[in-house]
Amino acid sequence: MPAGFTCERFAEHEGKALKTWALILTLFVWQSVAMAIEEAKFTVIERDGRCELRQYESHIVAETIVTGDFADAGNQAFSRLFRYISGNNRSRQSIAMTGPVGQEAHAEKIAMTDPVGQERVGNSWSITFMMPAAFTLETLPEPTDVNVTLRQVAGRQMASISYSGRWTRKLYDEHVQQLRAWIAKKELKITGEELWARYDPPFMPSFFRRNEVLIPIESKK
Repeated sequence: MPAGFTCERFAEHEGKALKTWALILTLFVWQSVAMAIEEAKFTVIERDGRCELRQYESHIVAETIVTGDFADAGNQAFSRLFRYISGNNRSRQSIAMTGPVGQEAHAEKIAMTDPVGQERVGNSWSITFMMPAAFTLETLPEPTDVNVTLRQVAGRQMASISYSGRWTRKLYDEHVQQLRAWIAKKELKITGEELWARYDPPFMPSFFRRNEVLIPIESKK
């Protein structure tokens, strides 16, 4: 053993090396799994750097509404939705994980007027898991948790911006503003709330994470 390199330092060095290799192995396994994960289907209509205009196909989501701040909302909802796809349903059926996990401000329709209006309800967030395309609303197992619901999302056009980094409100807001500026430059009309899409698990280092902001816009032929 080299001079000055004590048993304690050797053990510390060995521990760090094992943690590094464990992380590398975890990332390798996740990348292999991620390649097989089904994602929302869309066609790119226009691309401009990190911004895209996409046409999304109709799909089904499992949804839950939570109240809390931006950072904690996803953590609160994730376990609830994950239990549903892991068998916490009437059929005790497991459902394959898909991507992304979606988060958007929860909006509620108010009294019928001309036009129909929407408003945010407090600090509430809609968190969604996309369901595999092989299922329909009729064939998906019924959730046993009353806080989990299933709904069909119609096909729609979305403007998007992709980025990596930490799951912070500051970074999210920066990209919302960048995407809104791009939408304004393209003279597109926004039709709903922005959606935050996350494709990776919490253990993924932030610089490897794949994140997106999506904003629904009026269809452009």
